[in-house]
Amino acid sequence: KLQTKIFSERCRHLLPLAMPVENLEEEGLPKNPNLALSQLKFLLTLPKASIPAVDIEDVRKQLMDGIREKDMAPYYEEVCAELKWDVDSDLLSTMRENNEKKVKELDDAIEDAEQNLGEIDVRDAVLAKAEYLASIGEKERAITGFRLAYDRSVTLGSRLDIVFYTIRIGMFFADNDIMVRNIEKAKSLIEEGGDWDRRNRLKVYEGIYAMSTRSFKQATNLFLEAVATFTSYELMTYQQFVRYTVLCAMLTVERPTLKEKCVTGAEVQEVLHSDPLMRNYLNALYKCEYSEFFRLLAEVEAMITQDRWLHVHQNYIVREMRVLAYNQLLESYHALTLDYMANAFGVSIDFIDRELARFIAAKKLNCKIDKVSGIVETTRPDKRNHQYQSVIKHGDMLLQRVQKLSRIIDI
Repeated sequence: KLQTKIFSERCRHLLPLAMPVENLEEEGLPKNPNLALSQLKFLLTLPKASIPAVDIEDVRKQLMDGIREKDMAPYYEEVCAELKWDVDSDLLSTMRENNEKKVKELDDAIEDAEQNLGEIDVRDAVLAKAEYLASIGEKERAITGFRLAYDRSVTLGSRLDIVFYTIRIGMFFADNDIMVRNIEKAKSLIEEGGDWDRRNRLKVYEGIYAMSTRSFKQATNLFLEAVATFTSYELMTYQQFVRYTVLCAMLTVERPTLKEKCVTGAEVQEVLHSDPLMRNYLNALYKCEYSEFFRLLAEVEAMITQDRWLHVHQNYIVREMRVLAYNQLLESYHALTLDYMANAFGVSIDFIDRELARFIAAKKLNCKIDKVSGIVETTRPDKRNHQYQSVIKHGDMLLQRVQKLSRIIDI
């Protein structure tokens, strides 16, 4: 009994070490601009039919509370124009006055630093103004301010932090051009000798951009590398990051890797314990519980509909996950009856017949349907022939490009 008591006491002291790293959130970069506001605005742009479980009035209240808290006059005007809201003239006037007053104070601080203080103090004052402009949604002026602060920065770390700020502005306004240019700049700076924390932070930033542009394989690799060292709370919570990681991994990695990194991965499982939808969705696919997987896929689709990064890829993700499930079942058998497949996925025979026919025509499934016998026969792909055809195809494309280039040179 004494040994049991001692062991229990030791375990009790070890429990905090097993909790998610959410307690490190305060050590992250400031949430400026606040990306949660851009997500709220995105929800308000969706048709009500696609977000039945969302309280629109509550979302609108949260958005307006965030705008009022930071006196975001420029952003408020943009929101009203995009959502076709009536502008509250009194509120807008008050916020503008507060903005002008604060900018005047920051300009005075810059002038004082230039006249009486050193170069570092001038840089800090310029950066403070840029940060304030970013916090109120003044996009162009904020970017200009960060560019000036960048030019005055000496250390590599401070330059990287400014680039991260600019990337977040691009994320806030869904400006892919700003994101990609500054991600490339950050990568070049990291190569010069960026520290461990900023290297890992860049993986998350780059992963979000890759995910938003449907480069799910690249996003998966970056997310899996950062899942154990995540500190980018200025972008999202750790729970949301793990959710993105699982969604991308299920789309792109093989079963052994999926098991190692997600199904049995300590960091991922720790978070999925409090996220039953993603936990059950992942396990249903891995354990070949296809009927349950299809049911959960509908819930995941509803979740994706409400996500500003994944919304445009909703149809693609759902289609590819269905193809993945079909292939996973078909690879285990030489032939299956349509009735068996319909029962396995919890759908009708007509539905599974149409689905398979569509995906076979699109060359996403290696099988054929014997409609008379009601049988689906798998056809093993000839990898060598496929590689040969791929070489021929890409070789033709290369020759065409060379010919075009030669004509241009001749001219």
